[in-house]
Amino acid sequence: MQPAQANRISRRHFLRVGAGAVSLTSLPGVLRAGDSKGDFGGFIVGVQSYCFRQFDTEAALKKTRDLGLHHMEFFQKHCPLSSGPAQIQALLRLCKEYNVAPIAYGVQAFSKDHDRNKRIFDLGKALGIKTFSADPDPDSFDSLDKLVREYGINIAIHPHGPTGRGKLHRWYSAELILAAVKDHDPMIGSCLDTGHLIRAAQLGKNLDPAEQIRIMGARNHAIHLKDHDNKKHTDVVYGKGVLDVPAVLRALKDVKFQGHISIEYEAHPENPSPDMQACLEVLRSAIG
Repeated sequence: MQPAQANRISRRHFLRVGAGAVSLTSLPGVLRAGDSKGDFGGFIVGVQSYCFRQFDTEAALKKTRDLGLHHMEFFQKHCPLSSGPAQIQALLRLCKEYNVAPIAYGVQAFSKDHDRNKRIFDLGKALGIKTFSADPDPDSFDSLDKLVREYGINIAIHPHGPTGRGKLHRWYSAELILAAVKDHDPMIGSCLDTGHLIRAAQLGKNLDPAEQIRIMGARNHAIHLKDHDNKKHTDVVYGKGVLDVPAVLRALKDVKFQGHISIEYEAHPENPSPDMQACLEVLRSAIG
C-alpha cells in the first residue's frame, strides 16, 4: 500500500446527514453485514480498500459487495483521519446501504504521541473496527499498550518488504515483529502481508508466509493475502506467483487464527475486480 490520498465520499450521502441524525456509537451495531464465514470455511474475508484506490468510497463499497464480500479494511482515501462526526455518519450509512461492515483500518502510523494515538483510536471506535493494521514507531508501544486495553482494538503490525532504496522495511518479518511486541499487551501483534513477505526475497530474505504465520502464533490479528511475481515486480492472481494458499490456510488453522483476512491486490488499479474474483475462486477452492 502507498501513502493515502484524499477522500471522496459521495456528496449525496453527506447531504443526507443532519446534526444528531444518528448516534455514532449505535451505527456499528446496526451494521449487520452478511458474514463471509460461510463461504470461507470459518474465516472472515474482506477487502483492503487500497485495491480500489482509483475509485471513490461509494464505488469501493459497491465493488466489494459485487465480489460477494461484506467486510472492509479502510485506508485513508476512503476514510480520512480528519473525518468528523458527519463524515463518519455518512460513511457508516454507505456501509449499511452496501452491506459492508468496517472491520479494520490502515496501514496506520503510530508514534509516542499518546494524544495523537488516542485520536486515531477514537476514529476506530466510531467506525466499530476490531483492528488497526499498523506501522508503529518502536517508541510507541507504551502508548499502544494503554490504548488497546482501553478501546479493545488490536494493533497488527504490517511488514512492507523492500522499501525501494535497497533496504527492507523495519518490520519486514515475523521474527522482528515478535521480538518487538513479546513483552507488550497480546493485543499488539501482526498483520502479515504475504505479498510483502514474498517480496523480501528480492533482497535475499526467503520468508515462507505459512512459517511466518506459525512464528507469530496467537499474535496473528489479521492477514493481507496476496501473491507477487518477483521477476515481473507485480501482484498476480493467487498461485501464479509463489503463494501456497492451502499452506497459508493450514497455518492459520494451526494457530487458531481469530482475525480477518483482507484480500489485497495492487495490480491493475483501474480495474482490479476480475483478478480479485479469480483470487477468491482460488481461495474457495483451497478451503473446499
